[in-house]
Amino acid sequence: MNQLDQLKAFTTVVADTGNFLQLAQFAPRDATTNPSLILKAVQSPDYAPLLKEAVAAHRGKPLDEIVDHVLVRFGLEILKVVPGRVSTEVDARLSFDRAASLARARRIVGLYEAAGIGRDRVLIKLASTWEGIQAAAELEREGIHCNLTLLFAFAQAVACGEAKVQLISPFVGRIYDWYKKSAGANWDEAAQAGVNDPGVKSVTQIHAYFKQHGIQTEVMGASFRNIGQIQALAGCDLLTISPDLLAQLQATGARLERALDPAKAPAMPAIHLDEAAFRFALNEDAMATEKLAEGIRLFAVDAGKLDKLIQEA
Repeated sequence: MNQLDQLKAFTTVVADTGNFLQLAQFAPRDATTNPSLILKAVQSPDYAPLLKEAVAAHRGKPLDEIVDHVLVRFGLEILKVVPGRVSTEVDARLSFDRAASLARARRIVGLYEAAGIGRDRVLIKLASTWEGIQAAAELEREGIHCNLTLLFAFAQAVACGEAKVQLISPFVGRIYDWYKKSAGANWDEAAQAGVNDPGVKSVTQIHAYFKQHGIQTEVMGASFRNIGQIQALAGCDLLTISPDLLAQLQATGARLERALDPAKAPAMPAIHLDEAAFRFALNEDAMATEKLAEGIRLFAVDAGKLDKLIQEA
């Protein structure tokens, strides 16, 4: 049995892609998308017609509304392939605007519902800013489930748990990238691999904290650089994995053991964070502060590029 099949025995496997034609071969339960993945997909000859169809059907409407129609069009195609949920992202340029994020989230869900897709099959992705987390808390009370992304700090995870969001996506690979770049020539790849990988350690801590305190929020490790990071998080609630790494796992036959065991983790006291405490804790974490800002900027750039493609379609 290959490692992908073994992983599925104790972790829900999610495909991290906008390329739904690739999905079936890996049989993931869910799929996640983001602005960069959708931008990449719509520039492919396989998917360009979807963009043109969506734009043609809604020409004359405000640009932001057409964008949401395009995102949902991709989501609908993905849902034909995966049996579970698709994550669709609110424009990253709204990451500090709670009210606007709420409006976009409700519209996206409305578009799915108009196409016959229930709320149980959609996750709204929002950046893990204070405003994004508070928007998610309100959406969850309305029965709209959320996936909080661009999550790098323990404080972000704690706030998401307090907000009772459905799912969080801590970014393993981007945490790893920051520490590797920061260490420069002193970085020891072998010593920082597996359970010692800084991204792996972050997700392990969050997973254990949630389980110890009965927090129902699902933990989904994301943004992987190698299969070693995935293997070290076997047993996490979910892992969202790119097609390239899914293929590597599928081609690997070695035995895969469950790595995460919250029962073996040291006890952690419960933490409460109000807005001031959240912002201070995030500010104290240089890695998380820098990667959150960078992630929002990069997604915003790709959102702008998608806008341009739609205007030219």
